[in-house]
Amino acid sequence: MKIRVTAVIRGLVQGVAFRHHTAQQAALNGVAGWVRNRPDGSVEACFEGEEGDVHAQLEWCRRGPAAARVEAVDWREEPYTGECTGFRIRYDHD
Repeated sequence: MKIRVTAVIRGLVQGVAFRHHTAQQAALNGVAGWVRNRPDGSVEACFEGEEGDVHAQLEWCRRGPAAARVEAVDWREEPYTGECTGFRIRYDHD
């Protein structure tokens, strides 16, 4: 079953290539969507794909890249739209 999840990742997650590594991991997991920095220092991401693949992506977000220090990952499931094709880094909140 395909699902869509929006997540907010908090902690030391900006300035540590979190978005870049998230995009790489999404490609490995076969997950579509986007990731962006938020003004409050957190990172927001949207993931679409098979349920197991999306949950694997969320698990990765709990660890993040080596330089990150993830404190929390808050996420919510939303209706699957299929609007995401590929995975991209968004810069609209930088």
